[in-house]
Amino acid sequence: MTPDPGPEVAGGWAEADCRIAKVAVVIPVHNEERHLARALEGVRAAADVLQGSRPDTDIGIVVVLDSCTDNSDSVAARFAALDSRITLLRVSFRSVGKSRIAGIGAVLNGRFMHCGGADLPHAARRIWLANTDADSRVPGGWLLRQVALAESGSDAVLGTVEPDAEGMDRELLKRWHVRHRLGEDHPYVFGANLGVRASAYLLAGGFPRQRAHEDRTLVERLRLRGCRVTATDTVRVLTSGRTEARAPQGLGAYLLALGREPAAALEG
Repeated sequence: MTPDPGPEVAGGWAEADCRIAKVAVVIPVHNEERHLARALEGVRAAADVLQGSRPDTDIGIVVVLDSCTDNSDSVAARFAALDSRITLLRVSFRSVGKSRIAGIGAVLNGRFMHCGGADLPHAARRIWLANTDADSRVPGGWLLRQVALAESGSDAVLGTVEPDAEGMDRELLKRWHVRHRLGEDHPYVFGANLGVRASAYLLAGGFPRQRAHEDRTLVERLRLRGCRVTATDTVRVLTSGRTEARAPQGLGAYLLALGREPAAALEG
C-alpha cells in the first residue's frame, strides 16, 4: 500500500514544510563498468558540496545493481567501502524504471537513512529524491541547487543533460544541439537529472512500471496533481554520447536514430 503523502497545499507545499532534511540519490546500473566510477565520483563530490554548505543534511547514495554481468558490482563495492553514504542494492529486473522504483522504495520503506515508519507521511515533505544514471557525471553544485529550488517551493526539478563530446561523432553532437535548445523553462525530462520531493513522488504514485519513459510519465502525473515543477539548465549533467542502447527507448537509442536522419529532416 502506498503511504499517504499527507495534505497537499495548493501551488506547492507550505513554506515551513519545504526545508529538506534528507537527500537520497538513486543510481540504476546495468553493466556500466566503463562509466560507473566517474558517475560515483561526481555524485560523491556533489554530496560533499551539499554537506559542506549544510552539514546537518543527511545524504544517502543508493546504487541499484540490476542484472550486472560485468565488473560494475566490483566498482560499486570499492566506492561503498570508501564512503559510508553509499549503499548497494542488487536486483534482477533488466529495467531502469523498475530499478529506480526499487531504489526509492528501499529508501522510503526505511531500509536506508531511517526514512520509513509511521512518520513517513509527514517526513516525506522533507526528503528529496535525486535521480541520475550510471553513465552520467553530475556537476559539483547539483544537489545544492536542487535543494535550494526545493526549499523555494519546487516539488520537482527537471535538469538538463549534454552528451559527452569525448569519443562522440562531431556531426552527431552538432545534431543533438540543433534539436535541444537548453535553457530555463526547457521542455525536456531526463532521468539522469531529475529530483522530486518524496511527498510529491508518493502523491503522484511514483515511477510507473513501464519499459520506457517512466520519468516523463512521473512528471506528467506530478503536473496533473498540481505539484510545482521547475525546469532549469543551471545544473547540466554530462552523459555518455554512446549509441549502444542500454534501455529500449533511452538516450543511446535516440542518438543512434538521430545519427541516421537525413540532414534535411534536421532543418525542420
